Amino acid sequence: MGRILRNAMAGVLAMGLSGGAAQSETLTDTLISAYQNSNLLEQNRALLRAADEDVAQAVSTLRPVINFVARGTHLENGTAASGSSASLSLSASLSLYEGGANKLGIEAAKEAVLATRSQLVSLEQDVLLSAVRAHMQMRSAIENVALSQSNVRLIQQELRAAQDRFEVGEVTRTDVSIAEAALAASRSGLVAAQGNLATAREAFKLAVGRYPGTIAGAPRVPKLPATQKAARDIALRTHPDIIASQHSVTLAELNVARTKAARRPSISAGVDLSVDDHGNDASTLSLQLTQPIYQGGRLISLERQAVNNREASRSQLHQTVRLIDQSVANSWANLAVARAQIAASDEQIRAARLAFEGTKEEAKLGSRTTLDVLDAEQDLLDARASRIEAEANQYIAIYSVLASMGLLTVDHLKLGIPTYDPEAYYNTVKSAPLSPRGAHLDRVLERLGKSQ
Repeated sequence: MGRILRNAMAGVLAMGLSGGAAQSETLTDTLISAYQNSNLLEQNRALLRAADEDVAQAVSTLRPVINFVARGTHLENGTAASGSSASLSLSASLSLYEGGANKLGIEAAKEAVLATRSQLVSLEQDVLLSAVRAHMQMRSAIENVALSQSNVRLIQQELRAAQDRFEVGEVTRTDVSIAEAALAASRSGLVAAQGNLATAREAFKLAVGRYPGTIAGAPRVPKLPATQKAARDIALRTHPDIIASQHSVTLAELNVARTKAARRPSISAGVDLSVDDHGNDASTLSLQLTQPIYQGGRLISLERQAVNNREASRSQLHQTVRLIDQSVANSWANLAVARAQIAASDEQIRAARLAFEGTKEEAKLGSRTTLDVLDAEQDLLDARASRIEAEANQYIAIYSVLASMGLLTVDHLKLGIPTYDPEAYYNTVKSAPLSPRGAHLDRVLERLGKSQ
């Protein structure tokens, strides 16, 4: 049975289902491809860079605004006073004091960037976990095809044996019919397994960005904490969803402070250098203080809105902590179940193999029917199929535990590839650079593209 299974497995792996890869594809290969090919990661990296620009725009509020204005007018009223005039002016304005709102705006933009970075890490975990599922489902599908092929071969042997015994009068025609029905069912099962394999290949392509190569054997198991409590403690410190929620709370608190600052007076200075077409200088220098008095209740409404958003962010943080705590517990329980299923499946396979071999020998002596042999063979098939599913579930559960802890990342897994640097673009734009630095930005973007 084991030799037939191995031969069938080798046959499946040699089929065109491998996508033409020359080497076996490990789980590490799958994870690397998923990270490098993910459209979702690329989309959210661009959104992070857009958030970086919010910091640059917030910084620009502390700088002067300079405008050049060229104005021409023509007066036509049918009198001698008709004529044209022109003027050139250069104006500049600078906010000297705005109650701290602009500086708070910069801090708020920075918190939004940090929250978006954590959300990108969370998405990276989702992408990698999907890749783990796709890889293990692909591996399980291949093994199930091999198992179904070996089952067809075994039942074909049983059918030939039943036919031989029928010809010498040891069994009835009913035994032959039973074997024929079992063979038809096993062939149907093989077709279903092949269909599942085709579906698994498409799911793999969606998760990883390409079709799989020849799937390698069992991957190495990453190290996990010794206890569920240890995993939970790590999750509460490192999970990106919690970190993102914490930054969202800080952002909401800053927004409350910004709405309060908007009710304070503001001071701005301006200069206007102007000359008309006659060379007359009309330059001015101004200093302006503005104090909001009444805006129809808008400012106090904005403050109440910000306070409510802050309370919502705090509640969301508490809920996120609960969800992460539950996720750790669920993943830990699923891992325990998968390990128990593997142990039970191994025992079931051992017992089913002994029962099948014994039933087969007893059938040769006439004390067992063909149906008994086929039933025993089906029990062994079911046990092997359960073992395949349990092993896949174990690997998925292991990586789910890592994800629930916030550690399912390229860096933590040490996949050995360049990763996206979220600070490269931020460090280039955070000070609101002027256009001459555009070429440098282009180089940064190009480098980021190559590291993805």
